[in-house]
Amino acid sequence: MDTLSVIIITFNEEKHIGKCLDSIILVADEIVIVDSFSNDATMDICNKYSTKIIQNKFRDFSSQRNFAMSLATKSHLLFIDADEVLSEELAASITALKEEGFEKEVYTLNRLTSFCGKWIKHGMWYPDKIQRLIKHGVANWTGEVHEKLFFINPPSKGFIKGHLLHYSYDSVAQLVEKLEKYTSIQSMQMFKEKKQATWIKIYINPIWAFFRGYFLKLGFLDGWQGIIIQYSIAFQTKRKYIKLKKETDY
Repeated sequence: MDTLSVIIITFNEEKHIGKCLDSIILVADEIVIVDSFSNDATMDICNKYSTKIIQNKFRDFSSQRNFAMSLATKSHLLFIDADEVLSEELAASITALKEEGFEKEVYTLNRLTSFCGKWIKHGMWYPDKIQRLIKHGVANWTGEVHEKLFFINPPSKGFIKGHLLHYSYDSVAQLVEKLEKYTSIQSMQMFKEKKQATWIKIYINPIWAFFRGYFLKLGFLDGWQGIIIQYSIAFQTKRKYIKLKKETDY
């Protein structure tokens, strides 16, 4: 039977962290929490559980995840955000794999996101297949935002049934605030990589992003939430390139 460290990075997550921890208790042999000096009740809630908690200044998501990974001691690692919860099916699937022994080096999970009280099952947000369970030592995280796993060698891959339930935004205002923050980080990262903001990327790519998500991927079936989500994707696409153009024009 393999062992599993569940890794969580937190900052002011009092609203969701309890649900998150409740969902992983039965699958985790170790829970590692790296907190960016929360000033709400996050730490009080975490201290009610059997966890290893370290506070560390936040630089970017990859650095924080990699630091947390260095603290883990088990053979396999599951990365989960504080606003995510394992569905019963996903928890059962992970438990079964642990008992059999993880045969693959990386496993993909399917994330299902809630937006303004509705589970989004179409468009660009679903299916949201993400790599979150890995063998310890085969990869590191890279990227300042929308971070990804970078593997030392090509890994063997598997898929785990069930949903990772993501409680994202309760309001449109929260989404807009996060997009402004993310597009600033993305534009700076693209600037460092010497990418260019062409008129096609500024004007055509956002239109295509909306059309693809809303019509081709059936985002309209998610009601008004679907419209907002697909528009936000188009907005994010345009906004990051506008910010990049401002940087390159200086």
